[in-house]
Amino acid sequence: MSTENPWVVRRRMVPQPRLRLFCFPFAGGGATVYRDWPRLVPPDVEVCAVQPPGRESRLGEDAYSSLQDLLPPLAGALGELLDVPYVTFGHSLGGLVNFELARYLRRTGGPLPRHLLVSGRRPPHLRSDDEHEPMHKMDDDRLLDAVLELNGTSPEIRDHPELLELALPLMRADFAISETYEYTPEAPLPCPITAFSGAADPHVTRSEAADWAQHTSGGFELRMLPGDHFFLTTAQEQLLADISQLLSGIPRRR
Repeated sequence: MSTENPWVVRRRMVPQPRLRLFCFPFAGGGATVYRDWPRLVPPDVEVCAVQPPGRESRLGEDAYSSLQDLLPPLAGALGELLDVPYVTFGHSLGGLVNFELARYLRRTGGPLPRHLLVSGRRPPHLRSDDEHEPMHKMDDDRLLDAVLELNGTSPEIRDHPELLELALPLMRADFAISETYEYTPEAPLPCPITAFSGAADPHVTRSEAADWAQHTSGGFELRMLPGDHFFLTTAQEQLLADISQLLSGIPRRR
């Protein structure tokens, strides 16, 4: 199996992993978001951070702005790494991507994850009731203001025009994926789903996060964590303790 795959940064190589954990980034994020995860999950779990085009090691490539266009190459790129049982985790936009990837793999006959972990994301059947202009249509100044309000980007980025020149097109493309997404009903996934949500997240309420239960026939759990939309970083150790507990309960066999 080749270890050179631009779509995946393998944070820890495990010779015979019991599980692979694929981690999908939030809008504007990349594989470095998950750089600390290998030391916080069980040692027989191989952490694979997904790196879509347009960010970090793939800055020279055009970012996808449509989920429909993203899913086929993403599934193809991960295919050779789905030879062992696996779990997927995605935060915010990444939660939508890993959910729709599982449905795409089911439609195309691919192996499904043993467990789906979604974080900081409303379930796909709930449309946003926000009346603001779509972020991917904002001019650069308003887009940057809106991104900073989410508390996931340092305000110091304003002082680095060269970084903004790279970051804003990526953020615009990623927000376009989310804001142009159209949910299509399908049967619930057979794999369990665990949803993580921040207790002070202004974008996802507890009741909304609980509605992820509609999308699985394999069991559902909601875990609330302290913090706002980016509890992913501010409550990282508690989040990883919960995830490690879940991963430890998944046996080696398929």
